[in-house]
Amino acid sequence: MEQFGLSNKNILITGASSGIGNAIASSVDKAGGSVFITGRSEERLKMTINTLGSPNNSSFVADLTDEKTINQLVDELPILNGIVHSAGITTHMPARFLRKADFEKLYNINFLVPVMLTARILKKKKLASGGSIVFISSLGAKHPYFGGSMYRSSKSAIESYSQTLALELAPGKIRSNCLSPTFVKTPMVEGASQTISEEAMEEFDKNSLLGFGQPDDVANAAIFLLSDAARWISGANIPLGGY
Repeated sequence: MEQFGLSNKNILITGASSGIGNAIASSVDKAGGSVFITGRSEERLKMTINTLGSPNNSSFVADLTDEKTINQLVDELPILNGIVHSAGITTHMPARFLRKADFEKLYNINFLVPVMLTARILKKKKLASGGSIVFISSLGAKHPYFGGSMYRSSKSAIESYSQTLALELAPGKIRSNCLSPTFVKTPMVEGASQTISEEAMEEFDKNSLLGFGQPDDVANAAIFLLSDAARWISGANIPLGGY
């Protein structure tokens, strides 16, 4: 149905060079939208662009922890109809071992980057009325686990921010929502398995009602939130994986 499509919509996707962001870029392209993808790796961004069908897609190599780079990116963007903040990292460390440098690195990428990028886009009026902003959170924010204090708190912060953003942007019919998947089989989760025991990972899988997900499972939900079919949904946090 037409309201579930993304024809004539411009969508910015961060962290699109791999994992969930890559899957969302592919799904937006298949739904008829034009994607503007960012990531740090020029090679992987080119690979993503080359897998897409539309010639109207663009990539921007960017380290979004740098404010000047954010400004340059936003200046180059067309008027957007949607944003997906998919870039993120994870760290698993007991609270007694936390260091300021670890905290700053994780919070810069998981929280400060999407907040400052959104602020710049809104200030430059680059998001159209009726637009949709989608943040990727995690079910981990609701379920404590050993060593997860930094990651969980960063995702809790982005959920709180998204709800406030939904309130502020409602007069312009701009929506803000979160998707909170359980473990998804991505390179980031594979990296997490190096710091979490195999037994713990098996326990996570067993306790997930529908097991570990695939990037496409998150992409499908993102397409819905970006589409006009979700025009009456804002300030929500949708759990993915059965919780």
